[in-house]
Amino acid sequence: MADPIVATYSIVACDLEAGQWGIGVQSKFLAVGSVVPWAEAQVGAIATQAWANPRYGPDGLALLREDVPAQEVVDRLVADDPGRDERQVGVVDRLGGSASYTGTACLEWAGDRTGPCYAAQGNILVSDATVDALAVTFESTAGESLAQRLLECLAAAKVAGGDRRGQQSAALLVVERDGGYARLSDVVLDLRVDDHDQPVAELRRLHGLHDRLFGRTPDEEWLTVDDVLAAELRERLARLGYEGELAAAFDRWAGVENLEERLDRTGARVDPVVLEALREADA
Repeated sequence: MADPIVATYSIVACDLEAGQWGIGVQSKFLAVGSVVPWAEAQVGAIATQAWANPRYGPDGLALLREDVPAQEVVDRLVADDPGRDERQVGVVDRLGGSASYTGTACLEWAGDRTGPCYAAQGNILVSDATVDALAVTFESTAGESLAQRLLECLAAAKVAGGDRRGQQSAALLVVERDGGYARLSDVVLDLRVDDHDQPVAELRRLHGLHDRLFGRTPDEEWLTVDDVLAAELRERLARLGYEGELAAAFDRWAGVENLEERLDRTGARVDPVVLEALREADA
């Protein structure tokens, strides 16, 4: 069976200070997130596309685990692949080293750009402006979260021309050691838009929902639950059908709303995002 032609643009990147690696990708291809992005915390990240070889993902990560640098990973992957001329791959290693490869038989426009902590690549694009936009946007958004930077890159690349066949799906994958759900997962987020007429915009919407549910508010922004706020919480929870001891009632409501990751179960503090959600629910 032939490999899928994943005509797309992607950016593989890392934030060494945050200890995160990730990929943002968009394509005129169904469920691009099931093929292109691969990442492992404290190891690296990979995008495999064009006449995609999905084995580049697990095989590349295995090499990265052995501290093989990004460029050598790319060289070894394509050297062992008789279909290399139609492949495209981008790699970022654990130290932020990057490398990208575009086979000579990839459909125009096809090419790549690399820099510290990122590899940007695309094929069947309107022009090189799409990949340039990925690189320039990543470089200019330092200081923002990795997920936000990847989203901004995808949006800028779309404006610059994007996939010349159109758009259909997009994905965003970010990993961090113990940075995911309940601090027991390395997957910070794994969001996929499989079939949509505006996949990047929909991916941004999903990211907003994910951040609301699973994001982390800095400690200094949390609110102390004094007598006044405690009375408000009890009243609002009671109207929503959650009565009894405040901390327990709040916990039950938050669990139903999937906000349990944002709770201080001692009841002494409240995340302002959770308070806003409760007020909206009781509006």
